Amino acid sequence: MLECYRILDLTDEKGFLCGKVLGDLGAEVIKIEPPGGDPARNIGPFYQDIPDPEKSLYWFAFNANKKGITLNIETDDGRDIFKRLVKTADVVIESFAPGRLDGIGLGYQTLSQINPGIVLTSVSAFGQEGPYRDYKAPDIVLRAMGGLVHTVGDPDRPPLTSSFPHTYLIGAMNAAVGTVIALYQRALIGHGQRVDAPTQMGLAFVGNVEQQLPWILQHIIPQRQGRKRFPVQLKDGSLYYQPMLYPCRDGDVVFTTAAAAMAASAPGLIECLKADGIDSAPLERWDWKQINEGKWTKEDLDGILGAIGKYFSGHTKAELLQISLEKGIHLGVCLTAEEVLNFPQYRERNFWVKVEHPELGTYLTYPGSYVKFSEAECGIKRRAPLIGEHNFEIYCQGLGFSQKELVDLKQYGAI
Repeated sequence: MLECYRILDLTDEKGFLCGKVLGDLGAEVIKIEPPGGDPARNIGPFYQDIPDPEKSLYWFAFNANKKGITLNIETDDGRDIFKRLVKTADVVIESFAPGRLDGIGLGYQTLSQINPGIVLTSVSAFGQEGPYRDYKAPDIVLRAMGGLVHTVGDPDRPPLTSSFPHTYLIGAMNAAVGTVIALYQRALIGHGQRVDAPTQMGLAFVGNVEQQLPWILQHIIPQRQGRKRFPVQLKDGSLYYQPMLYPCRDGDVVFTTAAAAMAASAPGLIECLKADGIDSAPLERWDWKQINEGKWTKEDLDGILGAIGKYFSGHTKAELLQISLEKGIHLGVCLTAEEVLNFPQYRERNFWVKVEHPELGTYLTYPGSYVKFSEAECGIKRRAPLIGEHNFEIYCQGLGFSQKELVDLKQYGAI
């Protein structure tokens, strides 16, 4: 759908996903690396655990569907070449510290003079303006300042964060959305614009239900309660934290007693409890078509959740999923990576795609299209580029450099 657009990708790992998404949608994305390769190529894990910049699975994942060139924009020759590329492009995406491109003479004002239609999209921690714009912000800082850490962990210990740095992925995805909208508006107004995608602001939306909604509705600041993540107000006004994950025979399932969910689930649950010989009286006492929050005591919820948890613990995930479909119980299963790969819904929709890696002599399995269009394709088409793999195509065939000029630029450190 975006095959008419060319994207110059200057991002590091903070913004890789932005170009990946645009490439999935068909744009020609040219990943620009410094000579010798992007430092993010050294991020593991690696194919067959061989630490090699050409075997980073992290690099493979977030730079698929891109072409790759080397270019040193810190040099005069490199900047001149980049400006020539800008004339041929529709979008530049970057994730430098705010003001960095201006500092080397490649800011939006300069680029828009070269190409008035250019869209410059910036992925950053706090945005291009404001008192925090120059603050350093690795993933854990943004996650904490975005409100996602405070409620995670046990109440008697410091807060926790996830093991995978995913906050910038949210900022990069927002940047991709903003870029597409800016390209659409360009067709209406005739010129490009600056797109500022601050990651922290995007995180505020991610956590709004769990962190912000309790405060807005009840003036409650949720606290860490381990596996118990869902606060319910009791009859005496105190809070009772319910689990949202329940152990079963081979893993975990997701379940909540939220009013709408229980109104649909309670009849089936009661039937299942009785079939397993579990006392269903704690559930049968209540009219689940009514909102019961504020009517329960701690003992009431202990009985309700104890009965439900006992039932779940006696069945496998597959059994519970099938039962939930038959009985109308609002329940979800927590799949492992292997189970996700073999999940029938994914397989039926041909979600997983095998992509050839000739340099490795094999095919690797990737997630495919995250949306389906009736009139176009979306998804992975090529593996991530090798270092400088498309230098000849972009510089010689595209910009008209001779092979000798390419060699000279390499020796001068420009590419």
